[in-house]
Amino acid sequence: MTDVKRPAPPFPAQPQSQTPGRTAGMDPQPDHGEHSYQGSGRLAGKAAIVTGGDSGIGRAVAIAFAREGADVLISYLDEHDDARETARWVEEAGRKAVLLPGDIRSREHCGAIADKAIEAFGRLDVLVNNAAYQMSYPSLEDISDDEWDKTFDTNIGAMFRITRAAVKYMKPGAAIVNTTSINADHPNPGLIAYASTKGAIQNFTGGLAQLLAQKGIRANCVAPGPIWTPLIPSTMPPEKVEKFGEQVPMKRPGQPAELAAAYVMLASDEASYISGATIAVTGGAPII
Repeated sequence: MTDVKRPAPPFPAQPQSQTPGRTAGMDPQPDHGEHSYQGSGRLAGKAAIVTGGDSGIGRAVAIAFAREGADVLISYLDEHDDARETARWVEEAGRKAVLLPGDIRSREHCGAIADKAIEAFGRLDVLVNNAAYQMSYPSLEDISDDEWDKTFDTNIGAMFRITRAAVKYMKPGAAIVNTTSINADHPNPGLIAYASTKGAIQNFTGGLAQLLAQKGIRANCVAPGPIWTPLIPSTMPPEKVEKFGEQVPMKRPGQPAELAAAYVMLASDEASYISGATIAVTGGAPII
């Protein structure tokens, strides 16, 4: 993996009208570890939920979890083609895949995700809160109240509700892994609503780790830098997409596959004394 040549900018124009975007329209195609990730039984017998599991980081995590021995519930909005492709890779690994579409801004749906996992698997060992929404705006005046509320409801409100519903089913040894961002420490002014939610996620996770310690449940974050996912061409202007990733020391965006190992480690029993931590996967850009 270390000597693999990864795509670097400039990238071709590829605007997408659908949010959060589709994998098929991306050039180059993201690498989710389909042909590279090799498991070693680190999550054998476990059952996991991955929100936003249809594409991008979520797909890479679902593939890695399955190859490590876990069954996976894939929560997603309405990207059915992408979700079915993720499920195919999970099933090829010999594990059970459950697809659950729906809007996580719905309070009822947040509770239904955990219930569905228990119905399908009979247990819940790992929750990955990964689904997120963003949109770029050049000024504060361009952000409507509805846009601000949508970003917060999707990124942090849903995380709270899904976690609250899941915890009642989790036993000692279970793990929660939340996707924050380098934006939590270095906010992009063009993504001020999104960056604010990512700061909230990091803070939420730190408090959660302390609240759940007595239950034997761990909570941690992964903080990605610029990662090549459908969210990028569907939410950023073409000139930003063209140069995406060049701002970090490695001068390129990360591929979803390059985050999978961090999620696996935090979900595994090997991380039994890690809780309240943030793992940076940022292409060399430091976080505080």
